[in-house]
Formats: sequence, structure tokens, C-alpha cells
Amino acid sequence: MNRYLPLVIVSLAILSFATLLLVIIPGMQIAKSGASPGLKPYTVAEARGRAVYVSMGCLYCHSQQPRDEAQAPDGERGWGRASVSGDYAYDTPHQLGTMRTGPDLMNIGDRLPSQGWQLTHLYQPRAIASWSIMPAYPYLFAHKAKADPGDVVVKLPPAYAPKTGVIVAKQDALDLVSYLQGMKHDYAPPTDGLRDDGYELMAAQQHNNDAAKASK
Repeated sequence: MNRYLPLVIVSLAILSFATLLLVIIPGMQIAKSGASPGLKPYTVAEARGRAVYVSMGCLYCHSQQPRDEAQAPDGERGWGRASVSGDYAYDTPHQLGTMRTGPDLMNIGDRLPSQGWQLTHLYQPRAIASWSIMPAYPYLFAHKAKADPGDVVVKLPPAYAPKTGVIVAKQDALDLVSYLQGMKHDYAPPTDGLRDDGYELMAAQQHNNDAAKASK
């Protein structure tokens, strides 16, 4: 028993140190940063749409964290500036994601603000791009003989349009599109925004080393 006691103590100490370093201290730093200037709270429709986004598991294919140019060419892809902690002040739960089967959506509202485009894409992605591997979400829509007053009709090419009637968006589809349209982080990031600048520091160090070698 005495042989195991030091092992248990060391293990608990390592776990406590890791929790302090990786959870508690970053949490305290983020709590102090607050919302980024220019970030607006979600509207009622956007909040409902975000709930739909979460329930559909969109983060399994889409990230919401554009990376710095030292890490990835996200800026060249049109995905927006590198995000900072304050950009997620109103997000619970966070939808950062890690997979990029599809593009990053942090600034999808800037890139593709059209409600019509988004609805068509949700109903049938292949109607927009024949090579798309994104699943269709027909359950977010209804097939009607004709549109009622106030219905939003989804525009579809002949190959995907119903033979009779129209396709109209349900409330969940409209809310989800409102959320996507509101995904705009085009404001300037705060100067004290929390970011991991390790890649930039490594790139700068490499640049200095290359310059020193070239000068010899």
C-alpha cells in the first residue's frame, strides 16, 4: 500500500496542475475579456436558428474559427479574419468545431447573405453545386399545392423542383437562415483579444534565423 501512495499523490498533483493550467487560468482570462466591440447579441430568430444549428450537429462538418494566416490561408479563402475569444461571448454551447468537411461558417453572413441561396442550399445542396457532399434537409421544408400568404417559396432548378406545387420553408429553416445571415464578424478585433500567437512567433523566429544565415 505504501508503494502506491506516492504514485497517487504525484498523479493527483499532475492532474491538479493540468486543470489549473488548461482550464481555470484560461477561463479566468476569457471571463475578463468580455464581448468584442461591435459584436451584437443574437436576435430572437437568430437564437432559435442557432438552436436548430446545434441540434443538427453542423459543427461535425463546419468550424466557426477562422485561423491566423500563419496557421492556414483562411483569409485567402474568404473566411474572414482570425477569431478572438470575445467573438464568442454570446455562444453557449460553443460551436468551434474541428472538422472542415465544409467551409468555416464564422462569417457566412458576409460571404453569402442571400436568404434565397441559403434556403435552396439547405433543401438540396446539389441544386447549387453538383459536386457537394453536404446532406439535404428536406424535413425543414414543406411541399404544398400552392403557397399561402406569408410563405417563403424555395427557388429550385427544374431537376430538383417538384412536378406539381411548391416547396416552402418551415419556421426552423427560416430561423436557421437568419442565424447564418447574422454570422458577420467584420468589425475590427479588440487589440487585447486572446489568441494563441505561437505560430506567428515561430514564423518570426524562423524569418530571423533565415535572415541571419543569409547575412553570413
